[in-house]
Amino acid sequence: MSAPHGILLVDKAPDRTSHDVVARVRWLLGTKKVGHAGTLDPMATGLLILGIGQGTRLLTHLVGLDKTYEATIRLGRATTTDDREGEELGEVVDASGLEDAAIAERLTSLCGDIEQVPSTVSAIKVDGRRAYARARAGEDVELAARPVRISRFELTARRTDGPYLDLDAVITCSSGTYVRALARDLGAALGVGGHLTALRRTSIGPFAAADGTPVPARGEGDDVELPLHGLGDSAARVLATLDVDEQGARDLADGRRISRGAEPLPAPAGLRTGPRTGSEEGELVAALGPDGVLCAVLRPRGEHWQPVLVVPADARS
Repeated sequence: MSAPHGILLVDKAPDRTSHDVVARVRWLLGTKKVGHAGTLDPMATGLLILGIGQGTRLLTHLVGLDKTYEATIRLGRATTTDDREGEELGEVVDASGLEDAAIAERLTSLCGDIEQVPSTVSAIKVDGRRAYARARAGEDVELAARPVRISRFELTARRTDGPYLDLDAVITCSSGTYVRALARDLGAALGVGGHLTALRRTSIGPFAAADGTPVPARGEGDDVELPLHGLGDSAARVLATLDVDEQGARDLADGRRISRGAEPLPAPAGLRTGPRTGSEEGELVAALGPDGVLCAVLRPRGEHWQPVLVVPADARS
């Protein structure tokens, strides 16, 4: 049986780590070559994008895509982790009477291009160790602010629970944004403290959680179908595309450049992404063979296309 290759969309269940899901997929598909395009916290649900086989090499072009979340923010108290899993900080502050206008004003300051200090328990490395590992060891962790982009922060519902005010929100943000930190900063701006109580990632770029497959935990079933999306189809959803003939596909397979003839079709409109999908020399392009299979990812170099990633013939899809 040949090794599988492709992109797998997973709808992650709550209370499971992303690494547990990756390990389970490795076992179910019988391959060690499984990677991810960004993890989710154990309490969070929703979309994980996994690369299988040669699909792992395509992940670098997916990790920078904008992400959309459905979140619930509880105002009235902060926690050590900026979410419900942390220890409570300070006293409860009555947030039940906060007016919509006051909340909307503070939301405005958290939208657009902002500088965000990541959560202390993030996976960012500080002197070679993860910030969360240092924090759990009792160390004081100070992380530098980093630029992020919040293109949508829309409140969809509000509920009171005693002194607490729970806000449901839809958030679209750049890769590297911590939604927990948005909950923390909104609570701080309102003077009442805040933390995240629920989070679901509904999309990453053009990929949706609604198209994801639940992956059963160990012992819950080994006969689950894990449908893989082809590399050609997946690449065409995030990159400009160039159709190549059979000779061009063979040349690319040998690592040779091909002449720049017809202009590629542009990447899908409205796609927001980080710097990994482009370069200072020009936009990266997915070369698709006669059957729509992914042959290579190309970079323009003068009068030629230079392959930066070549997909072996036996792994093309």
